Amino acid sequence: MLTGKFFTIVSQQQPDEKSVHAVIDWNAAHPIFGGHFPDQPVVPGVCMMQTIQELLCAAVGKELLVEKVSNMKFLNMIDPRQTPQVTIEIGWTPEEDAYKATAIIKHDATVFLKFQGRFK
Repeated sequence: MLTGKFFTIVSQQQPDEKSVHAVIDWNAAHPIFGGHFPDQPVVPGVCMMQTIQELLCAAVGKELLVEKVSNMKFLNMIDPRQTPQVTIEIGWTPEEDAYKATAIIKHDATVFLKFQGRFK
């Protein structure tokens, strides 16, 4: 949905069978930034979550939706002009019919988002 339009995967690794690390580029020219916000673009939180969901789905090979968010912290805003590239690290534990996941979006020492939740 957002892959290839709102963001592009620069590199991706699976350090083990239960994690994926990706470096992505935000598309600062995407029309969403015209409304969020003109002259001061910020990556919307819902788009950060969708990015995590798409990367997780691709890694596990299943279509998943967020079922429950246990903890989500937006620690810093992402201006795609100032921080065009971020690293996303996702780890998961398979459960009966779902995946318990943690994720972090960061650039160097700056953390933008921390997430813990369940996808089904």
